[in-house]
Amino acid sequence: MSYLRTFLPWIVFAVIPSGDWQWGALAALVVAVALIAQQRRAGAGFDALVIEAGSAVFFAVLAAIAFADPHSGVHDYSAALSSGTLAVIAGMSLAVGRPFTLGIAKRTTAREYWTMKPFIRTNVIITAVWTGAFAVTAVVLAVLDHARHAHTTPAVLVQIAGFAVPMVFTVRYVAHVQAKARAAAGQSAR
Repeated sequence: MSYLRTFLPWIVFAVIPSGDWQWGALAALVVAVALIAQQRRAGAGFDALVIEAGSAVFFAVLAAIAFADPHSGVHDYSAALSSGTLAVIAGMSLAVGRPFTLGIAKRTTAREYWTMKPFIRTNVIITAVWTGAFAVTAVVLAVLDHARHAHTTPAVLVQIAGFAVPMVFTVRYVAHVQAKARAAAGQSAR
């Protein structure tokens, strides 16, 4: 649920028809700001809201462009720019040593694990996979956009894959790491 909530502004933007992209950008901005406010009230730190904060900035800029010029060429590349922005946000979180998934994982992980190397390493790997998926998605979408296939079924499928692949990896990798830790704990107990 945490990842779904984190990427909700992007989902909102994706489901609003592309002909109404200015309204999609505005709706995504409103959702991002509402998520930040709701999560801060619930006690989430800004380390858990990296994507949400980046989303708010991106959609504020995109909405301003879209309302200023609804026929802007930015519209054709908005999907690629969205994925590219997510790649930059996720990549920057890695570069500064604070992978964006760390804040999300802390919501469901006991505090005693937060500073352990395996927990941090797991989140570095997961964030790197998300970063790579966003970057590849941005490139493929830019190629499709350049070939005048923006906002088509293939572009939508690429966007879905850009979220689904790292989501499935995250779920499976976390299960793998947890199973490995349980096995190690079982062997040390003998």
